[in-house]
Amino acid sequence: QEISPSDYARTLAERKAHAYGAEALEITNGVALIIGSDTIVDLDGHIMEKPTDEKVAHSMLSSLSGNWHQVHTGVAVYSVGASASSNEPQLMFSFTDTAKVKFASLTDRDIKAYIDTREPFDKAGSYGIQGIGGQLVEKINGDFFSVMGLPMHRLSRELT
Repeated sequence: QEISPSDYARTLAERKAHAYGAEALEITNGVALIIGSDTIVDLDGHIMEKPTDEKVAHSMLSSLSGNWHQVHTGVAVYSVGASASSNEPQLMFSFTDTAKVKFASLTDRDIKAYIDTREPFDKAGSYGIQGIGGQLVEKINGDFFSVMGLPMHRLSRELT
């Protein structure tokens, strides 16, 4: 079954938060909120997660070079211990926030130099806007914090 990139990001966030919520039930005596998030890069419907090696990182960055793409960050909030009738974390809400990002045109030398920093290897799409990878970004339409991995303004609004 096909799942859209934005739904995929939200589903990953829900799974992460639920898994941690189950662990938190064992260590918390009271009520807790568990916030999970996951970020993916979407280039024309193709999901880019974290690269597995230099070759994959190079391919991702080459594909993004000079192009617009979308960054989807899924967020899920679970409550733990709020219901006496359930030992399961309870989903309060989840959402996906999306920003559009335009990469600068990169030379092969630019890509290699960035890969040599080792920064791409724990980042969806092989870059982190909050680090050295921010130099690769020419424009952004949307929330910077969504691209970074947690749309703080929207999350705070949803929590109120």
